Amino acid sequence: MRRPVRVHGIQLGQAVDVLLHPREPQALGLDVLCGDENHRFLPFSAATVRVDHVEAASPLVLLDLRDDSFYRLQARALKELRGSAVGRGATLADVVLGPDWSIVELVLREPNGVRRAPLDGTVLPGGRARARSR
Repeated sequence: MRRPVRVHGIQLGQAVDVLLHPREPQALGLDVLCGDENHRFLPFSAATVRVDHVEAASPLVLLDLRDDSFYRLQARALKELRGSAVGRGATLADVVLGPDWSIVELVLREPNGVRRAPLDGTVLPGGRARARSR
């Protein structure tokens, strides 16, 4: 988070959240706070994550992210899911994305610390992915 979003070296904004598919363990794209103070959606299919920034294919791929937009109404914001209960005594701290933007692991906060748990391939009602027990 907080990585600059650029097109050909020109900064358009900053990533402020990851938007997740409502039912599948998959990231859809980024919520980008642009220089004009508007939020826009950058689909991962039009983005490349670099070491120090996210490169958008074009400024035209950034879609308005109004309150009534499809992505605001249907997608799940990672920021809102953090702290949600996941299993017994654990809460969601973060997710780990694979190269295809799928969620491959959950980062869980437990009473004795933080651990990473691979997904078991299922998604619970409400769009929460279930971690595989170890």
